[in-house]
Order: sequence, then C-alpha cells, then structure tokens
Amino acid sequence: MLTIKTKMENKAKYLEEIVNETRKNVETFKKIRIPPRILEKQIQESIPVVSLKKSILLGTGVIMEYKRRSPLKGYLNMNVESEYVCKYYFEAGASGVSILTEERFFAGRCSDLRRAKSLYPAYPFLRKDFIIDEYQILETRSIGADAILLIANILSPQEVKKFATLSKELHLEVLLEIHTELELLKCLHMGIENLIDIIGVNNRNLDTMEIDIDNSKKLSDTIPPLFCKISESGIHSHKIIQDLKKNYGYHGFLIGERFMKEPDPGIEALLFMRHE
Repeated sequence: MLTIKTKMENKAKYLEEIVNETRKNVETFKKIRIPPRILEKQIQESIPVVSLKKSILLGTGVIMEYKRRSPLKGYLNMNVESEYVCKYYFEAGASGVSILTEERFFAGRCSDLRRAKSLYPAYPFLRKDFIIDEYQILETRSIGADAILLIANILSPQEVKKFATLSKELHLEVLLEIHTELELLKCLHMGIENLIDIIGVNNRNLDTMEIDIDNSKKLSDTIPPLFCKISESGIHSHKIIQDLKKNYGYHGFLIGERFMKEPDPGIEALLFMRHE
C-alpha cells in the first residue's frame, strides 16, 4: 500500500511530466507540424477576438470547461464533441468556455477549440494549456482563441511578462493563474498591470494536486482591484459561488469536472444554472 508521502510525490510528478511533454511536443510541432510563418498567416485570417473579461463582468461569471480527460481521474468523457457541449454551455449562460488542448494528459486537440469557435464566433474561448513557448501563443491565436492562460507556477516572472506582451500584441486577453501570494507578487514586481486582464486563483495545488477552496478566500485581498479575479478548481455548487462572490469579491468561476464527468455535460450545465 502506498504511503501518504508516496502518493503526494506521485501527484507532484504530473506537473513536471506535463511540462516536459509539452516542451518536447512544441519543438516537434515547430519542425514538422505547422511552421511559425504559417501560423502568422492563419492569425491574419482568424476570427476577431471577443473579450472574456467583459463577458465575465457583464454576465454570470461562470466559465465552463471542456476536457475529455484528467491526469488524476483518467477519462472523464470521450463521447461528446466540443461543438455540441459548447452549444448548451452558452445556452446555459456561460460567460466563456475553457478548452483543454493538451493531447497526452487531457486527450485534447487544437481542433476542439477551432471547431467550437467557428460555430460560436460571438462568444469568448479560453485556451487552457501549459504555455511555455512563444510558438504556442501564435498557435493559440491561430486556432481562434480569445484568451490565453499563463501559469505562474511553471513560468518565471520574466517569462510571464514576455508571453503576456506577445499575447497582447496578438490581441489575446491574458489570464494569469496563481496559487500563492508569492507567485502574484513576483509577477506584479515585473510591472504587468497593463498586460494581464484576469487573475485566476487555482484552488488546486499543482505540486500536490490537492484542492482547497479556502485558497481563493486567503488570496482575495492580495489581488489588486484593477484586475478581474476568478476562482478555479473545486467549484461545484452555487453555495461556493455565492460565498466567493459576495464575501470575497470574485467576479468569475471556472467549472470543469463538475460538468464533464456527466454523460451529457451540456444538459448538466443547463440544469445547474437553472437552479441558481
């Protein structure tokens, strides 16, 4: 039987494995998949960006997620395509949709986002991936995403600023994900105020993979009021949403496995929002 310590160490390996796999894939994609010059041409032909931040602030604030698989829980739902799920997500009142595009650990594809955006161009889409290279930023815009995720845990503050700068040049909105106050302070020290649109507090510790909603409560006052702030992971009830909104000033909430683990995520989202 695995000890608690061994289990924690095994969980901590996921993040390192995902980042290493991503780094390897990016180098391969640059050479044999789609060259940067082709991506740049696709960007010129891409659909205009829709503001995720504005949609959060003016709407329900709920970002609904599409992902087929979780590194910890395995396959969640391989039977529904992104365009079908997104149809019901937006009918339910989603302020935006987050789509996982990483292939090995999340069974995602860039085409999941591209197809959904082509059908629902008036709605904002977030590409949720492990961004570690400028190539991925070009790719993100080329597939029609409106916003990009930068994870402070896997990037240096210098990389956050560099990647956010390129993202803004491509008209992408930037969601900076943090888990600790130190991660936030290091990034703010780089002068990123005009480069970041949304700060997301991940309630999942990426080193241990444990979820604690109190993390959003603890960090709420450390986030400057100029940012739109959202809570991520472990959001599974209206009670949690109302508490974080009324008592801690959160504008948005990212809900993923709560819907995707069901046979029909779109219908589950409709039912969830109707009981708000």
